[in-house]
Amino acid sequence: MSSIQHVTEESFQETVLDSTLPVLVDFTAVWCGPCKMLEPVVEELAGEWEGTVTIVKLDVDHNQSVAMKYMVMGVPTLILFQNGEPKERLTGYKPKKQILKKLSPYLK
Repeated sequence: MSSIQHVTEESFQETVLDSTLPVLVDFTAVWCGPCKMLEPVVEELAGEWEGTVTIVKLDVDHNQSVAMKYMVMGVPTLILFQNGEPKERLTGYKPKKQILKKLSPYLK
């Protein structure tokens, strides 16, 4: 079972926006094929980044107001939040190398 926490509209503020660590939010949906492909990559990152970056999942179908607030038009979308601000965004399935390249400047 996944060690990645699921967030909701209710827990988003506390878990993501108020976090002292950077938080990578995986905006996902149960029916989404590319989301399922991305899942093992996100799981791997969660293990590698433990203690450095918090990784959470948000189901867009059940938390539409959060998805709309951050203009998530397609899933999967990864958004890295730092100090409550969205810093970087990747939409669609991306290989791990591409995710690392885009996000590593924020993970110092």
